[in-house]
Amino acid sequence: MKNLFLFCLIMISVLISAQPFTLKSVGETKEFRLKLYYGAQGKGAFVQYSGKKEIIPLQVKSFKVDSEGRHDGQPDINYYVWNEIIDGKINGVYTLEIMHHSTSNITYTRAKDNRKFMLEMVESEKYDGSDKYLLHDAVLAFNHSYNNHFTITYPDGKKTAIELPSPDQPSFARQSIIEDYNFDGYDDVAFSVPDEGMGVYRMFDIYLYNPGNKRFEKLKEPDYSQSSCSCLCDVTVDKEKKFLTTGCRGGARWHQDLYRYGKNGHLEWISTEEQKEE
Repeated sequence: MKNLFLFCLIMISVLISAQPFTLKSVGETKEFRLKLYYGAQGKGAFVQYSGKKEIIPLQVKSFKVDSEGRHDGQPDINYYVWNEIIDGKINGVYTLEIMHHSTSNITYTRAKDNRKFMLEMVESEKYDGSDKYLLHDAVLAFNHSYNNHFTITYPDGKKTAIELPSPDQPSFARQSIIEDYNFDGYDDVAFSVPDEGMGVYRMFDIYLYNPGNKRFEKLKEPDYSQSSCSCLCDVTVDKEKKFLTTGCRGGARWHQDLYRYGKNGHLEWISTEEQKEE
């Protein structure tokens, strides 16, 4: 269970690298700029061109992690490929490579004539912590560090404003994950902040997408009377068995609770495992 801490550190690194990038064209007579937003594994992605109000959805075509360099101390390389979708059709393809927050091989290939445009990151812009995702045609806007506002703007124009839990220390960042947390085939969104003690595990707020009313609804927390962890913390997903696992540390022990969804749609505790800190 102590490996959960290491897992969280790895996930923090991955998720921080997924902040939005401002990109500009290279070698074009008339320069153009755009902002690329995306989450872990490239999910929730879209682009917005400078001076335009419209946003253009991006569909993950492929995502790959090259970890072969770990044996000699080199960081992983993340490869992203997205299809640009306009009016339900593929209008072009974006590619992006990232190694330890450094981007390379950023391209856009226009579908109608197969012309490839080279892009590069605008280095001069200061990042203010703001981020956005496009998920189920809704725009999810939030901030990783400087405020706790979470706003959902739905396709019908309706908005929902939510206040997320604040990180306990200013140096800690809020992380965001796009994942199917209730195994219904629709991606949901989660936000996590370090626990208020030593910061060795992360506490989650999960918002499930309801395809019936096309709204995001906060996951109701389970009954913690039998579990060791009284929070949704270090949440991981077992897609095959359809379990949610939570993990926390108390004293010199790591605790891991296993949950599944009952017939009423609520999380039900299954079992707890403990491991003493070595």
